[in-house]
Amino acid sequence: ELARAYGMRIMGPNCLGVFNLDPAVRLNASFAPTLPDWGTLAFSSQSGALGIALVDEVRRLGLGMSSFASIGNKADISGNDLLEYWEQDPATAVILMYLESLANPRRFARIARRVGRSKPIVAIKSGRSQAGGRAAMSHTGSLTAGETAVSALFRQAGIIRTESLEEMFDVASVLVRQPLPGGSRVGILTNGGGLGVLCADACEAAGLAVPETSAASAAALRAFLPAEAALENPVDMLASATGDHYRRGLEILLADDALDAIIVAFIPPLVTDPAEAAAGVLAGARSASKTVVACFAGIDDAQRALDGPDLRIPTFAFPESAARSLAQVAAYAASLRAPEGTPWQFDDIARLPAAAHASQLLVDPGPGWLTPAATAELLGFYGIRVARGSLVASPREVADAATRIGGPVAVKIASGTLLHKSDVGGVALGLATPEDAAAAAVQMQRRLAEAGLAGSLEGFLVQEMVAGPGMELFVGVVSDPLFGPLLACGAGGTLLELLRDVSVRITPVTREETGEMLRSLKTYPILQGYRGSPALDVGAIEQLIGRVGLMVEDLPVAELDVNPAFLRPRGQGCIVLDVRIRLASPAAPRPRGSRLGPGGPAGSPAA
Repeated sequence: ELARAYGMRIMGPNCLGVFNLDPAVRLNASFAPTLPDWGTLAFSSQSGALGIALVDEVRRLGLGMSSFASIGNKADISGNDLLEYWEQDPATAVILMYLESLANPRRFARIARRVGRSKPIVAIKSGRSQAGGRAAMSHTGSLTAGETAVSALFRQAGIIRTESLEEMFDVASVLVRQPLPGGSRVGILTNGGGLGVLCADACEAAGLAVPETSAASAAALRAFLPAEAALENPVDMLASATGDHYRRGLEILLADDALDAIIVAFIPPLVTDPAEAAAGVLAGARSASKTVVACFAGIDDAQRALDGPDLRIPTFAFPESAARSLAQVAAYAASLRAPEGTPWQFDDIARLPAAAHASQLLVDPGPGWLTPAATAELLGFYGIRVARGSLVASPREVADAATRIGGPVAVKIASGTLLHKSDVGGVALGLATPEDAAAAAVQMQRRLAEAGLAGSLEGFLVQEMVAGPGMELFVGVVSDPLFGPLLACGAGGTLLELLRDVSVRITPVTREETGEMLRSLKTYPILQGYRGSPALDVGAIEQLIGRVGLMVEDLPVAELDVNPAFLRPRGQGCIVLDVRIRLASPAAPRPRGSRLGPGGPAGSPAA
């Protein structure tokens, strides 16, 4: 309060200061014993002592920094504030963040998405494990975010997330020293066959392509390399390769239109001085606009040799590090080339009536799980079709409902406490006659009574039977107190808990993000038509996800579970077979025990 009264801002408490290396400023209000050179890298650390140690690592790696901030407990200035500052800072080109907590993640995502379009953000988030989460909580005094939510947020915001501090600086080294690659096709130039094979394996494992060398490039390489050299990709120039061979070979690969980036790999033989090879690499890359990274195995201080006066090539000790870092940067570059997302819009959504209806349901019967009838009515405001059905109280009424619906029906128990009906024998499908439906209901009553669960039975849901070719899918939502609604989709029905093939995003989701959610599923090939099965109506499930996303943004939905939604062949749509919705006051805490836990989609604590 005192600082604000005098127009001042506070960093911390529990931090180790700030510095700004601009020659016109040269402010060092930190405990850093030594400072890096001035450069284009900005760094925010929530841990003071670790931040100071990492500043020294920046100096050792020769990256150069514009400014540094240890933000500690964030009583005033937060990582969001620093992102907006660095967005406007002409001296900053790349932003690093060490995070232990996210106090306002939705605002962070909005800012990071905007900033990341012009300046890459590389972040590492600690506290992913249970033990790490406890330590981060005691360290920063802030609520740490669940891993599921953090992963979704970083992906949607375009943040380059790394799994280790070493990887964070590897990625930063590529971003600071080289232009972004125009694609994911990589050429490999080496003097060691084994090193080239390891590099190719690492590239493909990281999602990069290693195409064969073009005929023109192979002919140009053949003109000066020994006959025993391997001219495919990787290009193995053999141990006799000189610095000039590296120069000429790199120039040829950089001119190949089939390649977007080059990894130059060198292992020290007896005949070639590493400094000579480094000079050849610098000369070969001097006029290139493509991305070049290097792996100089077993060479101390190789980075110094490849940091020229007008060109700097990031250098790694192992091919896996080079490939992984290049893949991260290539994925970021691809996200920049992708079009901006298109929000979902539907003409048949009745937002105001839905909000009024939800408000009334919170009053009467009050917060909690909705009845099937109330659930279907609420979904109807958002154009979501639920299979025709009736909620009844007795087996006799089950037979009457089956007669009204006509044709084969499904009978399910109705219960607010038994979440997995099939586990207690509470689902019967393909019942051809009203008598079959009534008999199935009687058997369900008997099973529950034998299991001591008779008090959990609230009635029976009789539904039209949906059959034929198709696939059962899951769409679910859990409202996180920090992140808001977490929207998930995946393989549904009884396969949900078995496969745990689920993709999660934070709402709101765009049309493009919805498609990417589905494409990321292991079971996505089934939707496209797998081994003779028909292609399914992917557009229909995308629309269902989009409608659910809009609904949970508008209404106080604490949990929503569509399982299953039956997706029919292309052009035949999607129908919801089973759905549960729980409403809660926006201020009400969310109970534990959700499908969207950090360990997977089912049976774990909520993210």
